[in-house]
Amino acid sequence: MFERPVLVVFHGGTGAGPAEQMLAAARIAAARNTARSALAAGFEAVIIATDDPAAFAPEFPGLLIDLDRPGLRFDFASRLRGIVGRYGLQKPATMGSGSVPLLGVNKFHLVVEQLDARDPRFVTNNFFSADLTAWTPGDAVDRCGEFARDNVLPRRLRDDAGLASIILPRTTATQFDLDTPSDLAVLSLSESLPPELAEAARPAEAAARRYRAFMPLLCDRTRQVVVAGRVGGSQAWQYLERETACRVRLFAEERGLATAPPGYQARSLLGFLIEEVGPERFFRRMAELGDGIVIDTRVIEAHMGIEPSREDRFQSDLLAWEAIEEPFLRRFTRAAAEAPVPVLLGGHSLVSGGLMALNDIAWAENDRRLGV
Repeated sequence: MFERPVLVVFHGGTGAGPAEQMLAAARIAAARNTARSALAAGFEAVIIATDDPAAFAPEFPGLLIDLDRPGLRFDFASRLRGIVGRYGLQKPATMGSGSVPLLGVNKFHLVVEQLDARDPRFVTNNFFSADLTAWTPGDAVDRCGEFARDNVLPRRLRDDAGLASIILPRTTATQFDLDTPSDLAVLSLSESLPPELAEAARPAEAAARRYRAFMPLLCDRTRQVVVAGRVGGSQAWQYLERETACRVRLFAEERGLATAPPGYQARSLLGFLIEEVGPERFFRRMAELGDGIVIDTRVIEAHMGIEPSREDRFQSDLLAWEAIEEPFLRRFTRAAAEAPVPVLLGGHSLVSGGLMALNDIAWAENDRRLGV
């Protein structure tokens, strides 16, 4: 039985494509670094739940490997409950291997402090779409209704188990995730990464050239950028208004798409425009609205009714249109790569924590250039 906080990190099902493998390597490095931070902050142990135990060698003190059962269909809720019960976790926390890689020791220490309080409670970085959730008592998870993904766990802990909610402050560290290659490209621009994570981010440096071209726009009062997709609520809008110098033209669409009920048909303003004029003219028109463009492509895909492979999506994030098999996404990505202004493509994380991290890096470089 573990009475002190224990972090459970899930890693698996990463895929075999080149872009998938690049991201998987980075997520492994991120998980190992996160484990060290959590242990230094007061977590008693870190359990890696994975189908690839060899990826986490060599192990280090406090790191435990819990192997997925071969041939058994993965069910997140059952797997999490099984680990909590089998290890007797009194104060568990859970996250994916690429979640909040910038969180650090100090923020993990805040989580420990909250779990050490006497009242039943949970701590999360995002109530409506969690990447990190910690709670006490541990068996509260058994009172929760079914949940297929970790991002709905806070709602289950509040509504079904009656736990009080503690939301971590919305910062780059609590919002940035390593979900797609676009996030890895942003990460590769940072000069303060731990060595293992910096090495894993290096393959994304080529794709990051477009991000480097985009960054000065954020610090220039005379420029305007377009941000479109599942931009997270009023806080994201307030952040962009407060922390960037440029003007921002924001199209917030289809928040909650990942948890939409079966049969839901996404609808996107940008998607309608693409249908009318085609991807090539779409990007020429969008370039009239801003000097740079950031798009959450998963909304466009859902609107168009296509379901590309994860490898295709990841190659699109890298703007490697030649490697994409799905016809529409290949054409759309090529048009983005050939657009007259810098275009960044990605998922939900790019238009939330990714954009926040990119802005932080942009201002740090701007200050160095000015000698501030």
